Amino acid sequence: MQVIAVANQKGGVGKTTTAVNIATALAAVEKKVLLIDLDPQANASTGLGVDKKSRVKTSYHLVTTPIPLNEVMIQTLIPHLWIVPSSVDLSGAEIELVQENNREKVLANKLYAEEHSIDYVIIDCPPSMGLLTLNAMCASKSVIVPLQCEYYALEGLSYLLSSIKKIQKNFNPQLSLLGIVLTMFDKRSSLCAQVADDVRFHLKSKVFKTVIPRNVKVSEAPSFGKPVLVYDVNCQGSHAYMALAKEILEKAS
Repeated sequence: MQVIAVANQKGGVGKTTTAVNIATALAAVEKKVLLIDLDPQANASTGLGVDKKSRVKTSYHLVTTPIPLNEVMIQTLIPHLWIVPSSVDLSGAEIELVQENNREKVLANKLYAEEHSIDYVIIDCPPSMGLLTLNAMCASKSVIVPLQCEYYALEGLSYLLSSIKKIQKNFNPQLSLLGIVLTMFDKRSSLCAQVADDVRFHLKSKVFKTVIPRNVKVSEAPSFGKPVLVYDVNCQGSHAYMALAKEILEKAS
């Protein structure tokens, strides 16, 4: 079971979109995939068309109660893809977790408590480096960092990479950076090209070859409760996420 956290403490970088579409693309090649929505905004749950009324048991219950993983997993409309949905209740989970022993390992203990037939677990982290993100990284073997091709996004990258190293040293020696994926790339923008070149120069093979373009279909898809791969499989964004999933399969194997 490969557990991958999709994380960036900066919001609006395409984190949830990347998590949802990676999970969908892996499921499309018949991998059994579980997406854990660990963001209180619950955008991944909405983006996969999970109705709010069906979110009776959520990731909040997973990290704050004794309930096992298999009782919070919901089968999505996409074959081979399950989700642990989120809700606004999760925003209070960090306060509750503070009281727990080994609070950074709560999610890991749930994931590895029993044998699963899941091939890939994708965790959509909240846009912060709090206790929920720490739990995700302690449970994961690797991290994917979506990075928007703009100056401010680049500023926070060194802090995030430093945090990953500290978590690796103090909590989870198995954790590694699987790769940085450049998102919202506009080929007409010289700034986008400059940011991409800078990141590739400094981090070399740690940057995925695939670049996710700024694409209208990618932006539209969540409002229909669908990943872009289902909403419009032939658009540029879908082709990019399929290529990214291929790279992930090669790197994570």
